[in-house]
Amino acid sequence: MEVSSYNPVMASYEELSVTLPDGYAAYARYWTGPAVKGAVLYHHGIQSHCDWYESSASTLAEAGYAVLQIDRRGSGRNDAARGHAESADQLIEDDFAARNELLKRSGLDACHLLGVSWGGKLVAASYVRDPESVKSLTLVTPGLFPKVGVSKKDMARIGFAMLYEQEKLFNIPLDDANLFTSDPKWKEFINTDKRTIHQCTAGFYLASRRMDRVIAQLPKSPQTPIHLFIAGDERIVDNDKTTSFIGDLGWAKTRITTYDTARHSLEFENDPNMYFADLVSFINEVN
Repeated sequence: MEVSSYNPVMASYEELSVTLPDGYAAYARYWTGPAVKGAVLYHHGIQSHCDWYESSASTLAEAGYAVLQIDRRGSGRNDAARGHAESADQLIEDDFAARNELLKRSGLDACHLLGVSWGGKLVAASYVRDPESVKSLTLVTPGLFPKVGVSKKDMARIGFAMLYEQEKLFNIPLDDANLFTSDPKWKEFINTDKRTIHQCTAGFYLASRRMDRVIAQLPKSPQTPIHLFIAGDERIVDNDKTTSFIGDLGWAKTRITTYDTARHSLEFENDPNMYFADLVSFINEVN
């Protein structure tokens, strides 16, 4: 895939299947460069998949990191149980399975966790549940405190569906490319991407809500280096609540980087090279 002339994908990846705890076979990509000095587990957002973030994954691989990108169950190239998850525990345990796969393949005993948008929720929750083998957290415009969400009417319908139809699908209220980027070519990419999911089940929505309770325990977790990326022209998440939550942790190695004119998907800026450089720089410092 090439949608822009900047930062062409140079590193190569291997396509593989990661077996999740319940036997679900999840699509993944394993990136490696000429030498491996560390490892990064990369989680995408609620609608997206590996393709959206291949430029940053490639950049990390070129910088010397083994990178495992995994399409969340029911998303991307995973056609089974589209848009569904049974529980927060299931999603967190999926992260653990991906961690184990990355560490096995890289031969390392610890990795960095990177999550974009909703993937930032998963990264934070999985760290709370098991901080072992984690060297740092990178949260890119994380969906910890969304300001765009399902309506109260739909929340009531979702709650009712949980009693009788856990796999009933509901629209994801993000079907506007302008929320993610102002760049015309990236808006075209989002609008024509056939692997983007547009609905999630009642089960997934409840799992995501219950994950918030886990994330609320992050202040009690062991300190680890953490890098929060903020888009100044953010239209999906609440920047003030997010920066306050991360800043109030008081962890020694905390960095908050803001790009004043950027929208939610930093990867989809006209020139994301500063973001890529900042991404690699922090992980290099704490590796």
